[in-house]
Amino acid sequence: MLNSPDKKKELRRVVMASVIGATIEWYDFFLYGVVAGIVFSKLYFPGSDPLVSTMLAYGTFAAGFLSRPIGGIIFGHFGDKIGRKSMLVMTLMIMGVSTFLIGVLPDYGQIGMWAPILLLLLRIVQGIGLGGEWGGAVLMAYEYAPANQRGFYASLPQIGLAIGLCLASGVVAVLSYTLTDAQFLAWGWRVAFILSALLVFIGMWIRLNVMETPEFRAVKASNAETEIPFLDLLKRYPGNVAKGMAARYIDGVFFNVFGVFSISYLTSTIKVERTDALVGVMASAIVMCFFIPFFGRLSDRIGRTKVYFWGALITGLSALPAFWIFLHFSDHILMLWLAVIIPFGILYSSVYGPEAALFCDLFDAKVRYTGISFVYQFSGIFASGLTPIIATYLLKTGGGEPWHIVGYVILSGVVSAIAAFMIGRAPQDRLAAPALKSASR
Repeated sequence: MLNSPDKKKELRRVVMASVIGATIEWYDFFLYGVVAGIVFSKLYFPGSDPLVSTMLAYGTFAAGFLSRPIGGIIFGHFGDKIGRKSMLVMTLMIMGVSTFLIGVLPDYGQIGMWAPILLLLLRIVQGIGLGGEWGGAVLMAYEYAPANQRGFYASLPQIGLAIGLCLASGVVAVLSYTLTDAQFLAWGWRVAFILSALLVFIGMWIRLNVMETPEFRAVKASNAETEIPFLDLLKRYPGNVAKGMAARYIDGVFFNVFGVFSISYLTSTIKVERTDALVGVMASAIVMCFFIPFFGRLSDRIGRTKVYFWGALITGLSALPAFWIFLHFSDHILMLWLAVIIPFGILYSSVYGPEAALFCDLFDAKVRYTGISFVYQFSGIFASGLTPIIATYLLKTGGGEPWHIVGYVILSGVVSAIAAFMIGRAPQDRLAAPALKSASR
């Protein structure tokens, strides 16, 4: 595929479009998660019990995950019927507009109950947009790449998550550091959301200048597209769908414990400065940018399922020393940062790096957009969206001690490792993509 300079140039353009677009999407989506526990709980869900307010704010965060499967099915359907590129342009616009509107939405003190209602509706729209975004972004890179490098190239859009999280936590950290608490709550947090409009224009310009993927063009040329991709997916690949969703468990749980819940935990329970907590998450995201492609390439060399199996186990277990350090080194900010950076920035990448190609390998091109979107987004309801709520509840049942949370994280790692093992042991005729046949031995 990459024999000519033109094809190499096109691949680089596609990867850049996927990475930048994914960065914008994840910036928008996780910006909400970063400020949910520290802003929305106060401005949109005021109450006498801070725990209840926090859980209500995280409830709207979860609503975005509940709506993501809807977006995955809708945009997956048209992405498998019409094309990957047009859906990516549409999802980017949806995400950008909804995030901008959150930034200018009046709070509870200004419009009463309409404030949390409208916030919830905009969060749902955000989720629908991202539901179709992730699948299209990784598919563009995966379907353009040569078969023996698909793990590496499909991991590159995954860097968008790290950059987006870094931007989201970084922007909030800068605003938090330069403004007083009163200024930050009054208007400072809104700046981060409004900035999304500028990022959207950049992303749209890049995405409009890429071509459709070769694999999908071949499907269209042979009139091989399926009538209803979702039904065809469930008919031909029910086992792969189930195993893919189980494999996704550790990804969603670990990311939201360390990337979302830990900010609220460190500031509210451990009494760390908000800026220090945000810097720790931001530093982890920077480190992640280097390790995601490392593990993606490693999956091409030694096998997707092998990397994912060990990555899921080790990542899950790393929650134990991390939270132990949170409790016993609360006055040592460097130790606290390392307790976030090592498990989140390095170990988590061993799961998230090869994940995109692992899921793409499970389905053929006729239903691949629908398949990976549904697996990723539907599993995100319980693996990602509910995690901050579950973690908050487990913290309360543990009397303020984090060990129930740690047990939950370890359980998710074991479940995902078993699923990866089952994918690797599946009969070769049950696996859709040739790349997986060599990768899973």
